[in-house]
Amino acid sequence: MKIPETLKQNKKSLFSFELLPPLKGRSIKEIYDTIDPLMEFKPPYINITYHREEVVYKKRTDGLLEKKTIRKRPGTVAIAAAIKYKYRDINVVPHLICGGFSKEETENALIDLSFLGIENILLLRGDPEHSTNRFVPEKNGHHNALGLINQVSDLNNGIYLDEELENSSPTDFTIGVAGYPEKHIESPNDLSDLHFLKKKVEAGAEFIVTQMFFDNQKYYNFVNACRKEGITVPIIPGIKPISVQNHLNSLPKTFNIDLPEALVKELIKCKDNSHVRQLGIEWAIAQSKDLIKNNVPVIHYYTMGKPDNVYKIAKAVF
Repeated sequence: MKIPETLKQNKKSLFSFELLPPLKGRSIKEIYDTIDPLMEFKPPYINITYHREEVVYKKRTDGLLEKKTIRKRPGTVAIAAAIKYKYRDINVVPHLICGGFSKEETENALIDLSFLGIENILLLRGDPEHSTNRFVPEKNGHHNALGLINQVSDLNNGIYLDEELENSSPTDFTIGVAGYPEKHIESPNDLSDLHFLKKKVEAGAEFIVTQMFFDNQKYYNFVNACRKEGITVPIIPGIKPISVQNHLNSLPKTFNIDLPEALVKELIKCKDNSHVRQLGIEWAIAQSKDLIKNNVPVIHYYTMGKPDNVYKIAKAVF
């Protein structure tokens, strides 16, 4: 079922979560071990992230540099298929990104997903390569998520890259995109961020999933700003429980977010990561209860492949 339809049919806030694909060479069992305990909370859908490959340049004996892939996660197509056919009552929402893909490769992935009967996808530009601080598209690839949305919208209308195709079948994808309550790290200001988010919705996006936030008021302000701009699609809040002391510095730097003063004060008091993890659970429980009280359609949890803290949060909330 399509995500907007699922949300309309339910009066109460739903539970959903996001999977991190295992590294290349690891077993699909890691995915199932993440999903199985969270099935208790009846998620209507599961998101599957996509992380572009990471590369380094190693010096060869002849003095030239050789590009070498050091981290690679399997694509979302195979994982989406595995989940779809093991957990038959759950929709899967694979992520597709611009980084590392040509338009032809993107079209092939979309065709495979369509053959599998997958109806919902989340479209993102993706992060720059770790070796650079700016996003560089693949040759004949998309520069941003808007281009990716336009390609999927074309496929939904039966328009493929090969203009000579005849009697082509349209796909039937519902498109989701990312939203940033504290603005995208590369946006000059909030107004610019909303401008481009609205363009994504006008191009065909039917739901929005937010970046993580730790102050619910940031989310409420973001939703109000979107509604004033005429963005009426569902806006799903994304929650990530803090779990290690390093998050105090790494999360604000990586995701351009603020940590509330009250949370920082408690984090500083934590003696080790076990205390941090417990604090993260308690903070996320409080966030979740407040969001439910304010009738959010669903709460989306970023598990990072470790379900135990999300399980404890969901157990206390749903």
